[in-house]
Amino acid sequence: MGIRLKPIHKQVVVVTGASSGIGRETALQFAARGAKVVAAAQGEEGLQSLARQIQKQGGAATTHVCDVADLQQVKALADKAMREYGRIDTWVNNAAIVLYAPFEETTSEEFRRTLDVNVMGQVHGAQASLPYLRRAGGALICVSSVESQVSWPLHSAYAASKHAIAGFVDSLRRELMHAGAPVSVTNIMPGTINTPLFTHARTKIGVKPQGPPPFYQPSVVAEAILYAAEHPVRDFIVGGSAKAMLLGQKFAPALMDRLLSSDRFGFQAQRTNERKTLDAPDNFYRPAGTENRAEGDFSSRARGYSVYDWLEMRSPAGKLIFAGAAGAVALLAARAYTDNGSQPSRGRSPMVLDRAED
Repeated sequence: MGIRLKPIHKQVVVVTGASSGIGRETALQFAARGAKVVAAAQGEEGLQSLARQIQKQGGAATTHVCDVADLQQVKALADKAMREYGRIDTWVNNAAIVLYAPFEETTSEEFRRTLDVNVMGQVHGAQASLPYLRRAGGALICVSSVESQVSWPLHSAYAASKHAIAGFVDSLRRELMHAGAPVSVTNIMPGTINTPLFTHARTKIGVKPQGPPPFYQPSVVAEAILYAAEHPVRDFIVGGSAKAMLLGQKFAPALMDRLLSSDRFGFQAQRTNERKTLDAPDNFYRPAGTENRAEGDFSSRARGYSVYDWLEMRSPAGKLIFAGAAGAVALLAARAYTDNGSQPSRGRSPMVLDRAED
């Protein structure tokens, strides 16, 4: 018998990293669908503004200030959810930080902090939530990244953390399956999402970073998370461009090495023209000021839909056809790029991934 998940309007949902970005949009969408939301993050002001927004729209929410790198704080978050609502139906591990720097300029402390938040934060979330999810069944949703399989330069610590999440999630899922536990475990793998993550990133590249185009809005990821909260699904890739990258990594890893080591595609595509120094505020250890928005600074370039994800939720056969077509286009474009030695315009993808869903 398969795992049965409750309709969202009957759920109690915990979301970490909820003050901004994907977490904030996810909390808002859960509340709009009738779920009771427990929102957690390090920034109290951002959480309070989220709670006010949810309550203004007629939803139910409570907040908890929490550094996910600290197990006791995460256990206190689970305890608060139980005190407030008596159960936990879905737990969303979403909190993350990022450092943009060459590996040789990344300190051991910075590497460790990235792993503490991005990996141990997810481990702590699972440790705190599983005793309650096992009781009546539920969903553990872990937000990782396309970088759980495709590592970009300047991201050694971040990529390592996302790879670790994928390994952890797969192992945990198999243990729960063996035990017959009624818990769905999902790995959400977004491509580049327009969130404040880039604004608050720690950077040693001299400028504010960006993700490689194309950008998707946080709402696209939130829709995938809500889908996984009602439908047991193993992995959910967010964005056709992310799927194309994963296909490239799987079937042409040497070609991906050439692309991602190129200056324009692997390095310039991650740079903006906005200067940012190492001493500028970041959220590496504490909140970088008040942040109360889901979308980041690239809204004019971000799309609020993904054809691939629409098919993922509605037509598995169509998804496979789309994925195959997108992958073929991406790999042909990439091969032409490397064979001809052509250079894309700054900040654009030579793989034409932003055309994959047009």
